[in-house]
Amino acid sequence: MTHPTTTRRGPGIAAAMLALAFAFSACSHSGDDHVPDIHSLGHPVEVRTTHADIDWNLDFANRRLTGSVTWTIERSDPSAPLILDTKFLDILGVRAGTQTALAEVAYTHEGGDDVLGTPLVVELAPGHDRVEIRYATRADGTCLQWLAKEQTADGTHPFMFSQAQSINARAMLPCQDSPGVRFTFDARVTAPDGIRPVMAAESLEPVAGEAGFRFRMPQAIPSYLVAIAAGSIAFKAMGPRTGVWAEPSVVERAAWEFADTERMMEVAEELYGPYQWGRYDIIILPPSFPFGGMENPRLTFATPTVLAGDRSLTALVAHELAHSWSGNLVTNATWSDFWLNEGFTVYFERRIMEAVYGKERAEMEAVLGHQDLMSDMKELPEGDTVLHVHLKGRDPDDAFSNVPYEKGYLFLRLLDERFGRERFDRFLKQWFDANAFTSRTTKDLERHLAEHLFTDEITAASVGVDEWLHRPGLPANHPKAVSDVFTKCEAQARDVASGKLAATDVPAKNWTTHQWLHFLRSLPPKVSQDRLAALDAAWNLTNTGNYEILCQWCLVAIPNDYAPAEPATSRLLLTQGRRKFLKPVYQELAKTEAGKARAREIYKDARPRYHAIAVNTIDEILKQK
Repeated sequence: MTHPTTTRRGPGIAAAMLALAFAFSACSHSGDDHVPDIHSLGHPVEVRTTHADIDWNLDFANRRLTGSVTWTIERSDPSAPLILDTKFLDILGVRAGTQTALAEVAYTHEGGDDVLGTPLVVELAPGHDRVEIRYATRADGTCLQWLAKEQTADGTHPFMFSQAQSINARAMLPCQDSPGVRFTFDARVTAPDGIRPVMAAESLEPVAGEAGFRFRMPQAIPSYLVAIAAGSIAFKAMGPRTGVWAEPSVVERAAWEFADTERMMEVAEELYGPYQWGRYDIIILPPSFPFGGMENPRLTFATPTVLAGDRSLTALVAHELAHSWSGNLVTNATWSDFWLNEGFTVYFERRIMEAVYGKERAEMEAVLGHQDLMSDMKELPEGDTVLHVHLKGRDPDDAFSNVPYEKGYLFLRLLDERFGRERFDRFLKQWFDANAFTSRTTKDLERHLAEHLFTDEITAASVGVDEWLHRPGLPANHPKAVSDVFTKCEAQARDVASGKLAATDVPAKNWTTHQWLHFLRSLPPKVSQDRLAALDAAWNLTNTGNYEILCQWCLVAIPNDYAPAEPATSRLLLTQGRRKFLKPVYQELAKTEAGKARAREIYKDARPRYHAIAVNTIDEILKQK
């Protein structure tokens, strides 16, 4: 769908400028080369944004953000225009000039497509190094979600938050929306009384006589890491560098759940060097947040579904913290290189978990991750099982799966096992140090491996690097995680399903979430109604407040037509919007006509509560728009 746009032309702008926007594609810095980014209409090789001065007003009544962004630019080609990515934005005016003088200039804002949005093409005169865009977001945008007070935990004030990854920052501000373009920013945000905005940035002291909250990001970041949230929230410190933001009724519970965060930071620094972002805080968002967490620098966004009450889901914090090195410090240059962010981070996450909670915990999580990977690989097109995935003509979110996470992790674990942990740790630390605050490609990593890790005895060919990075499927030499605890869970699941073991005799009183997940996944596809009822009666699975266990229980109950769990399925789909849970449950329901009808009935009520990212996924599953 092409969205209506505003076009302003001034004297002297060439009619060919619009065509120029499409002829250009963004290029990221990688090694000594400029790497084209097919998911941006910008052309930073010629004009690059380096700093943003942001001035935003949060208009909750109209569910929109209004204000301006002023870009500082570097011009390699003095005759080229500035081209910015936009989507679902109303452009109200553009000025250009210098730090001391700005004037209205000609621009075009038209054309584009449903995936990339609409290019904003700004004509520049000699000497121009600043461009100010005044604009407003639209209510149907894909980056910001605005929630009524009834959709929050406390029900006292409305809430809003952003989710810019992968290419949604352009629906929050006009920018060169490519992971290969990094910039610093300063921001001022005004909001209604009772609303506290926070950004993934340093929070500054207010200026006397000036309204609003002020923020600064002194480290250069890509656009997908620009993040804002605002609501009635409170803060509680967890350590000298760590704390949690949440609604007042949630903040104490969240601080208890994440009490090990400071220890995780210490372990991460021992492994791969100093944390370079100042503070590490977490904000618990309302349940509609579509992901488990988002690694926005200095301020991880997290789902309330990880507040299990037993610290069993804190791997999410380890994961998002690890992104402070792999992803935020060294970033994938294009979305085809996404595995460089996520595979490295899963490996790093499990090293943190092993150090804090022990090897058995890390191995259990690796086994579950492998199960998720194999489940995805059965369903995905062959091309989407490649680590360096081809995404031409597609939104990167459409290829989202466990492949970049778990296949990427297994590749790094293989290198760990082949070269030894001490040597591989030195290699990873060198990778982070040598490439800090830059964006890198799979090709860059291959060069780094050749120069700093592989030897005459252990070569890229002997490890199978090409097969791992550029070919579909999972290579035969992949490492295999083993958990003795899980082996017992598998036997118990078989015995319960066969009737050999009574549900009440399953020794699950002190089980972790991981054990329950593996037990439920180890049940055979068909389990009798009486055995499911016995499990439910013994362990109250239908009424569990742990969303990980609830989701897995629903995936057992739905194909077995276990009617007593139907309210649990509805509750899962209506009370949270995490895509990890929504997608498999809607997919399972959609396998039968009766299930699909039920799914559509639930979705009718749930859809307005979901973030646009989740809506796009579920619309496709249920084939509705």
